[in-house]
Amino acid sequence: MCGIMGGNIKEWNYQKGIERIRHRGPDGRKVLQFEDCTLAFTRLAIMDLSDRAMQPLESPDGNVVLLFNGEIYGFDTLRNQLKQKYHFTTTSDTEVILYAYIEYGDTFIDYIDGMFAIVIYDKREQLLKLYRDRYGIKPLYYLYRNQQFAFASELKAFVAANDGNSTFVIDKTAIYDYLAYQYIPEPKSLYQNIYKLEPATYLYYDLKRKKIIKKAKYWNLRINTKAHGNKKRQEVLDDIRELVHISVKKQMIADVPVGVFLSGGVDSSAVSYECSKIHPDVNSFSIGFENRRYDESDFARKAAEVCGIPNILQVLSAEDILNLKGTLADLFDEPFGDTTAYPTLLVSKLARKKVKVVLTGDGGDEIFGGYERYRWFIEGRKERLAGGEKLENFLKKSRFAGSVLKGNTIRKLEGDLSAYGRFLGFFEQETYKGWRKKLHIDEEYDSKWFLRKYYHKELPLMTRMRYLDFKTYLPGDVLTKTDRTAMRTSLEARVPFLDRDLVEYVFSLAQDEYFYGNELKTILKKAYEDVLPEDILYRKKQGFAVPDNYIGVGNCTSFERLLKSEWKDMCGILL
Repeated sequence: MCGIMGGNIKEWNYQKGIERIRHRGPDGRKVLQFEDCTLAFTRLAIMDLSDRAMQPLESPDGNVVLLFNGEIYGFDTLRNQLKQKYHFTTTSDTEVILYAYIEYGDTFIDYIDGMFAIVIYDKREQLLKLYRDRYGIKPLYYLYRNQQFAFASELKAFVAANDGNSTFVIDKTAIYDYLAYQYIPEPKSLYQNIYKLEPATYLYYDLKRKKIIKKAKYWNLRINTKAHGNKKRQEVLDDIRELVHISVKKQMIADVPVGVFLSGGVDSSAVSYECSKIHPDVNSFSIGFENRRYDESDFARKAAEVCGIPNILQVLSAEDILNLKGTLADLFDEPFGDTTAYPTLLVSKLARKKVKVVLTGDGGDEIFGGYERYRWFIEGRKERLAGGEKLENFLKKSRFAGSVLKGNTIRKLEGDLSAYGRFLGFFEQETYKGWRKKLHIDEEYDSKWFLRKYYHKELPLMTRMRYLDFKTYLPGDVLTKTDRTAMRTSLEARVPFLDRDLVEYVFSLAQDEYFYGNELKTILKKAYEDVLPEDILYRKKQGFAVPDNYIGVGNCTSFERLLKSEWKDMCGILL
């Protein structure tokens, strides 16, 4: 795990740029300047702690240079294949990627699984080749303007490399998108001409011609489009249990201490259970709140006891959160509206005192179907089909009714993307109109373009919503939050539920094979019924939320509060 940077902008100070993101890797820095580009690296040593594994890593003949942020899982198998032909000098996964590229060329990416941002400088072709992992776990930004090209793990590196003189122009459509999604969706960033490389995407920049010559997907998720399947239920449950165990086992491999985030929910409890079977002394880390309405620490403690592992708990007061006011802008570099970033940062600091790596339960809601809005959509559809109470009356029962309805009738719930947008926090048209005028956004601008990109009406309802969240909310919000907060404390956060075999298996199931009995995350809960208690598996989903009074909300929403405090410099025109 680390921070990476580079490019062909000769006047930039790449030493300053990589130093600005040293929190991503405080264990060493290295900058290599070549004739047509510069590569920079800051290291968080996880695999092979020796200097031999330092990056940028050059091939023996010097023709290929590699930068890599992340971890590759199960790389020993590939290494054993490659060592028949190549001489390895380290035990790191970085060297495996290098020789896999030399051996397999551009198809090397098909041989690796994990979380990664990879940059390959191939001198033979005079190309910079960028790759981002399949789900968007690790960040990778790139700048492309007037034949100039640069890349970095975080936006702040670009500003620092330019000696702090930001000549970057804010993209007002990106701010407008943030108002809809509460994050800026890829490929946009806060600035014009700086982009997020999309998940499962590669990009080639020609250093000689000074232009991007290729950008495309290298992997697409295959989805079962059927509502009904014929797999035996116990067979599915056995498969899930085995795949989760294998993934956790692969992701616990490290040359430094490993822990686990434990909230007391089903996702983190399942991961913690599998960790305990592999390393019984693994530490779990939890956050609680003095406000008992939001506190889940009792469940975290119970899950730790069931798993037989130590639990290290920090109970947060309102003052703990208020003391972090003003930190999000420096954490994320662009507007980000998820207030759970505060406690995630604090639990990361807590864990970093003991370990350098943690496993998380991120991705469980998206691949298994765990959000309450899924149930509301499905039950709301049943109400309409049954000719029962009006849909709006049904939705008024939900705890997010205010943000969903706002005094309007939602029509055509199944298939109406606007309705789904309301569940995600989209604002009223009148509110948008005011912001659009302030930002000078064209009236024809489609704020739902990102959702629309991954919305497939032909899919069964539950599959459709899972896939939509998997492609949008997961990389845009969940994974971004965990990466920035954990890496700020120099902590590597791994995501076992986003193992390639597990993801592809779950999405290969028909809707009634993974969802039945009107129970969210059916197959994950059923798979762990024999080892996890009922009140952890089947209690009402609470979610990881921060009490409103903890962030000084007063009479405005937490989102509005963030606009006025964290993002006032970036979004001041709206206030």
